[in-house]
Amino acid sequence: MTLEICASNYHSALNAQDAGAHRIELCQELAIGGITPSYGLLKEVLDTIDLPVVVLIRPRSGHFTYTEAEFNIMKADIALCKDLGAKGIASGILNCDNTIDMERTKELVELSKPLTFTFHRAFDWTPHPLKALSNLIDIGVNTILTSGKETTAEKGLELLIQLKSKTENKINILPGGGINSSNVSLFKSSGFNEIHASASSRKTVLETSVISMNSTNFLSDKDLYYSDKAKITSILTQLQHDS
Repeated sequence: MTLEICASNYHSALNAQDAGAHRIELCQELAIGGITPSYGLLKEVLDTIDLPVVVLIRPRSGHFTYTEAEFNIMKADIALCKDLGAKGIASGILNCDNTIDMERTKELVELSKPLTFTFHRAFDWTPHPLKALSNLIDIGVNTILTSGKETTAEKGLELLIQLKSKTENKINILPGGGINSSNVSLFKSSGFNEIHASASSRKTVLETSVISMNSTNFLSDKDLYYSDKAKITSILTQLQHDS
């Protein structure tokens, strides 16, 4: 089973490689769902990490209905990822009613070629997932990253299995959301070939009081979030045990 680690900084990407993960989805700011990584992070990871790298293309946090300017930014970022040597793109666009924006998503799929294209967890906002699955097959998407329209993939397992049964081997269903060493066996026994996890931990790097850079105090400036090598290893060990 392939383990893709969602890495939101260089430390996380390095931990994924050192622990033996199979692929990285690279982003930044995982605490807000992930956004497109910077040029510097992209280049450093692609130059020094040997794992295949799928790059998240999301120009901002929030909803997945984008302006024309934001769409142009996404296309420019995809072109950059191709030039730098990424192996895949993870992205997607929704309409205001959260159905898939077929025209613009298809344009991203075509622009990404020959890289693989994953429609990311915007899928979990779609009101009719089976119809969305069919639509994404029609426009040539390779993979759907989804938690089965629940807060975790474990809670969404029933829909994930249903989606998998409808793919006709034309698209890959990649479960993601709260997958760890204690529940990964559920996905392997259900016949999934790949899983997506962040394997995150939080480390307090500042002990003294600081003025928050976030006026809402939504996030702590004292903490660093990273993909934990020990947690990645634990998932892989459980997969080997289940073999």
